[in-house]
Amino acid sequence: MEVTRRSLLAAAGVAVLIASGASASAETPKQLNVDASGLALYGYDPVAYFIDGKPVIGNAGITAAHEGATYRFANASNRDAFAKDPARYLPAYGGFCAYGVTQGYKVKVDPTVFKVVEGRLYLNYNAEVGEKWSSDIPGYIAKAEKIWPELSRQ
Repeated sequence: MEVTRRSLLAAAGVAVLIASGASASAETPKQLNVDASGLALYGYDPVAYFIDGKPVIGNAGITAAHEGATYRFANASNRDAFAKDPARYLPAYGGFCAYGVTQGYKVKVDPTVFKVVEGRLYLNYNAEVGEKWSSDIPGYIAKAEKIWPELSRQ
């Protein structure tokens, strides 16, 4: 049986997402924290963190796909803003826990535990981890930035 590059990448993606507690489709990049259907941010609107300053559940009827993930939005205006500049609104580290990345792990998040720092969205596993991460945000970001490139390929 011939093993293709695509099948190897799909298998790697499944392994990473299973390790993170999620299922995967062959088209979901392994560096994204998504559920079995490819839904990112547990259905929360990525633009709302910036516009409203708080997490807002998105509407299942207002979505946009980006790099193998589906994002939901509270309104069409937020969806349109995302479509114009997705990189501006995407969470750091593929939506995995920012503190977890500093420890070398891809960990699920509580989408209500977040910080927007210098125009970038960071999520954490829970409130306790969020408090720890908040104790040295610049230090943890610097550490995560060094670790993420390799971790995102695993």
